[in-house]
Amino acid sequence: MREEMLKSILDELKGSSKDIQAAAAISTDGLVMYSILSNDMDEDRMGAMAAAMLSLGERISDELGRGNLEQVLIKGEQGYVLMTHAGPDTVVCVVTQSAAKLGLVFLDIKRAAESISKII
Repeated sequence: MREEMLKSILDELKGSSKDIQAAAAISTDGLVMYSILSNDMDEDRMGAMAAAMLSLGERISDELGRGNLEQVLIKGEQGYVLMTHAGPDTVVCVVTQSAAKLGLVFLDIKRAAESISKII
């Protein structure tokens, strides 16, 4: 039941923008609960990297007095990786194209994160 709901939310998120290439719901300890990834992406690797980035981001945010971590944004030549908390123990992670309209993507991720936080 929960997996079906996660699938529905992530399908809607990925379908909301042609710029979103992949999406996943990941626990803060790196377990991928559900994902929609391209064939060249490894689910376990994505989960592990997301957990590592969250841990580091939380430490940086705390050490530099920025409060609780809300989002992580990574920009590479080929696009972005965005992570947003979806409740205390879950994050939504998306991979986008380089020309992504980040304002719209952030809005869509926020909506998805709110929906996921209600079912987790």
